[in-house]
Amino acid sequence: MKYWLVKSEPEKYAWSDLERDGQTTWDGVRNFQARNNLRQMQVGDLVMYYHSVSEKSIVGVAKVAKEAYQDPTTPEAQWVAVTLAPEKALAKRVTLEQIKKDERLHNIGLLRQSRLSVMPLSPEEFDMLLALGN
Repeated sequence: MKYWLVKSEPEKYAWSDLERDGQTTWDGVRNFQARNNLRQMQVGDLVMYYHSVSEKSIVGVAKVAKEAYQDPTTPEAQWVAVTLAPEKALAKRVTLEQIKKDERLHNIGLLRQSRLSVMPLSPEEFDMLLALGN
């Protein structure tokens, strides 16, 4: 199993939207590195759901429900999407400030590549974030 973090502006598609919908197509990614990360996702992988821009916090854990397929928002074959389903909301949000202050997370992709919308997490990073949110 692999672990990931995806970012979404809550005004565009919030965690509550994912919970309401039961699953969503994670599409519209137009960054090559993020696309490559989508291509590596496998069914059952766990995904931290990060509200970017206005909230800057991790709010829930999703699961990959369907592996990479042609992004339906473009005819260009190079772009892919995955299907995500909600797993569980975190009991408390894990803020970007908390992450920055935690020395155990100093190498996390969220701090090193802050603009990347889909990034891998190590099992240890995932477990630390989960602990901070529960």
